[in-house]
Amino acid sequence: MKYCDPPHPDPRKPLFSMPPGTCDAHCHVFGPGNRFPYARARKYTPPDAPKEALKGLHSRMGIDRAVLVQASCHGSDNRAMLDAIASSNGAYKGVCIADEKFTEAEFEALHRGGVRGVRFNFVRHLGGAPDLGAMKRIVEIVTSLHWHLVIHVNAGDLIEYEDFFAQFSLPVIIDHMARVPVEQGLDQPAFKILLEFMKRENMWVKVCGAERISATGAPYHDAAPFAEALCKTAPDRVIWGTDWPHPNVKVMPDDGDLVDLVPLFAKEPALQRKVLVDNPARLYGFE
Repeated sequence: MKYCDPPHPDPRKPLFSMPPGTCDAHCHVFGPGNRFPYARARKYTPPDAPKEALKGLHSRMGIDRAVLVQASCHGSDNRAMLDAIASSNGAYKGVCIADEKFTEAEFEALHRGGVRGVRFNFVRHLGGAPDLGAMKRIVEIVTSLHWHLVIHVNAGDLIEYEDFFAQFSLPVIIDHMARVPVEQGLDQPAFKILLEFMKRENMWVKVCGAERISATGAPYHDAAPFAEALCKTAPDRVIWGTDWPHPNVKVMPDDGDLVDLVPLFAKEPALQRKVLVDNPARLYGFE
């Protein structure tokens, strides 16, 4: 089993000042393991990254709100995420992981706990594609709650499952810019599909994961043109996140570098406010 590195111990304060109400729309809480055990069938073991550490990171970065995304290391046990949401005084929402054993009552309880979406992993190092039939049944249930679907894919998965993803009518959010490798350029087939998807009114994307797709490394400027192209295509359906505490990265990023990418792909203050504040507030129902 793989053991993940801890997040950067002392991320620098970014040069870019986040607007009030900024939302980190993709981050995680892990553990603590003695209170919220990790899944037995997990593909990796992270270091504990509890809600207190996340709050400290956000305070340093100038972030007021967050969407906690359930990661595969906790499987479908969403308790650590729900606990963090409950302690946030309305500043956090969540995206769960579920399986076909979940009942409508369990989904309703998650909704009351602040969850507004369900996530499915397709990436191979986390186990590959889920049972597509079970996924469709879960989507049918959460549609009645006005949730959205979050898909975590590699670039190749976007090509392979293009028709499958296109069939959904509820909002669909694609994680990490579909993890397209920047060295293959803006004209690569997977990114063309992503841009076409973003012309659909129900498709959203997270312009995060620059540290995962960059070919040059920190400060990840080579990822900015991809995020910029997505913002130009669908400025009202792009959201941003840190991906803290960055599980399974090759080199741990400094979150200050990730924040300072924002004005490189969203150059105008009005667009920055859309991506960081208005779009996530509308999608997740923040006050």
